[in-house]
Amino acid sequence: MALTRWLLAALVLLGLCAGGARAQNTVRLDPAAAQPASADEPVTFSADTVTYDRANDIIEATGHVQAWQNQHTLYADAVRFDRNTNVADAQGHVVLVQPDGQVMFADYAELTGGMRDAVIKGLRAQLAENGKVAANGGRRFAGSDAGQISEMTRAVYTTCDLCKQDPNQPPLWQIRARSVVEDSEHHRLEFNDAFVDLFGVPIGYFPYFYTIDPTISRGDGFLMPAIGTATHIGAFWSQPYYMVLDGQSDLTLSPTLTSNQGVQLGAEYRRMFNDGQTTIDGALANDYGTSGYLFAKGQFNYNDTWRYGFDINVASSSNYLRDYRVPTDNEAFLQSSLYAEGFGQGSYARADTISFQGLTNQVVSTALPLVLPRFQYSFFSEPDALGGRFNISSDSYNIYRSEGTRTQRSALVGTYELPFNDTLGGLWKFSLHGTAAAYEAQGLNLAPNYSPIANATAMTALPQGALEWRMPFARADTATGRQVIEPILQLMVTPNVGGSMYNRIPNEDSLDLQFTDENLFAWNRYPGIDRQQGGTRINAGLHTAWYFPNGGMLDAMFGDSYQFQKDPSMPTGSGLTDYQSDYVGRITLAPTNWIDFTGRGRFDHVNGTLRYAEAISGVGDAALRVNVGYIYTTTDPFTLYDFPPVAGTYNNIFAYPRNEALVSASTRSDPYKLTGYARYDVQNQSLVETGATVSWENECMIVSFNAYRRYTSINGDSGAEAFLFQVTLKTVGQFGFHAF
Repeated sequence: MALTRWLLAALVLLGLCAGGARAQNTVRLDPAAAQPASADEPVTFSADTVTYDRANDIIEATGHVQAWQNQHTLYADAVRFDRNTNVADAQGHVVLVQPDGQVMFADYAELTGGMRDAVIKGLRAQLAENGKVAANGGRRFAGSDAGQISEMTRAVYTTCDLCKQDPNQPPLWQIRARSVVEDSEHHRLEFNDAFVDLFGVPIGYFPYFYTIDPTISRGDGFLMPAIGTATHIGAFWSQPYYMVLDGQSDLTLSPTLTSNQGVQLGAEYRRMFNDGQTTIDGALANDYGTSGYLFAKGQFNYNDTWRYGFDINVASSSNYLRDYRVPTDNEAFLQSSLYAEGFGQGSYARADTISFQGLTNQVVSTALPLVLPRFQYSFFSEPDALGGRFNISSDSYNIYRSEGTRTQRSALVGTYELPFNDTLGGLWKFSLHGTAAAYEAQGLNLAPNYSPIANATAMTALPQGALEWRMPFARADTATGRQVIEPILQLMVTPNVGGSMYNRIPNEDSLDLQFTDENLFAWNRYPGIDRQQGGTRINAGLHTAWYFPNGGMLDAMFGDSYQFQKDPSMPTGSGLTDYQSDYVGRITLAPTNWIDFTGRGRFDHVNGTLRYAEAISGVGDAALRVNVGYIYTTTDPFTLYDFPPVAGTYNNIFAYPRNEALVSASTRSDPYKLTGYARYDVQNQSLVETGATVSWENECMIVSFNAYRRYTSINGDSGAEAFLFQVTLKTVGQFGFHAF
């Protein structure tokens, strides 16, 4: 659409000239303009001199002639109107200023045919987004009762700046067309003999093509094609075609010709409703047999409180998605759901059903859960008379697996918190918390539970209470900034839980246990409620911060926990099996706007050994920026689907550590930009993936090259490579070649 905007804008000059002598002639405007000219809006003009030749019936206005109508202004050295022939002409520095700021220039304009037809010579324009257009001439004439036809001849367009030393030198790129015709009756722009020039050398030719008139928002036509090669499908050409079905829906057909797999037929359907919208995207191909995918999304408002929708994502095989590089939200699986949800004053409710499809050989779809259905509700109250607030949440779900544990659970969780202050400035918070759940499970001895019991029915209830104290000590602002030191103590009273009872309770939401500073003061260190940490304990931490005068800061947190009785259900290696927990901490440092660092870790309370670490840091500015990320953890919950635990525990997740680093760097020195990154598996001492981008950009053009390499195996392949070369002509579009 950006390509056609300058064309119609240039043709507006013809329209204003045609309407300038008669107020009843309607002016066609660029849709970016403020408003179309009205047939009832008068044309006002001024000039240094206005003469009327009664004998020949000719009106002449000379010297700084200005004419304006509907925020359009026309300037010229002279305007002459022959009332005998109804011919008007404007000449000498003819200039049109549009409401959006675009400026048109011409040497001469002649109006005939009752001011409906016009001819312009020497057309030039400075348009939005640095666009420039020039044409030998243009004309406008009445094509039919339904509309007008306008044409420019020998038109040239570019967004590149001209050489100041030699303005006649060809720009970096330009588009030349022998003629450009606007057919307002059929609402389209037609191009004849169009060339794309690079440094004055033609690199592309289009004998004829058309696009819709920018005065309408949608219209049938071909979209930009995609051309390239891919490892699994070979050379390909994808040519989308857009169709307007009605005022609320459209369809895009995308056939793709490939050298190795034949033809892929793709389509995308979109429709707007009064209460929502839907999109359906799918394709079929002969990819080692008939293959395809279907992605469908929709969301609808039932009323001001409730809405419902669906998100369906299915594919015939993961190899098909890999071969045709179909984008997905997750590389390991596809997720589909149907849902209804409601929003109230402090409350939320949702009912849904969820299914999964594995996309790699390591994720078996039959072992993935099917949620049929799940109900959720939560409520957060307003403060009561004492200033306390309570919240309550509940859920109920049924999880089905063809291979693995089948679980039904209903749970209720409630919390009440009452904050108050003492006379010394201490901040106190008294809290009550309760969790209750009922379970029915079949196949507990299968993945992901591997319990010694096959089937079980169980109920759990866990009341908890906590008293927390904080004492923030703040130092007033000084020349070195402001400092805060805040000790934190929390007493949490909880009954002892766990042990052999966990053999009867399935674990669906508490697989990935990670003890850090983020859950040091949490009711439960597990992420869900299927597993709970019991026992009375004291949690202690020290929070400190230093806020620098220049806006920088240093913020740190360090602490640990002491429990009165050991919890035998806590996994070995979690840092929570002894009376004293491991030490956890976090530090954030940003002394200036070009340095930032955040790191957190967990250290063995006996010998200080590192058990968990994550860090992310960035140094530099636009000239050179380096970012480093690192994660180390002794746990890998995904092994629960591959390896049964020892003696019915979950200790095996701590036997497969994850250890990975990511480094990226970018530098920019106009007009060049370079970025690169690498992911490295420290545990296996191998690269995961690398990538780099080199680009060059000026005011009118972007040239970029991207390279990517994956070293890991997906579905038995030996990695993958991707190369992408793109040329972007600003306001026009992209042309490129890529190989995978």
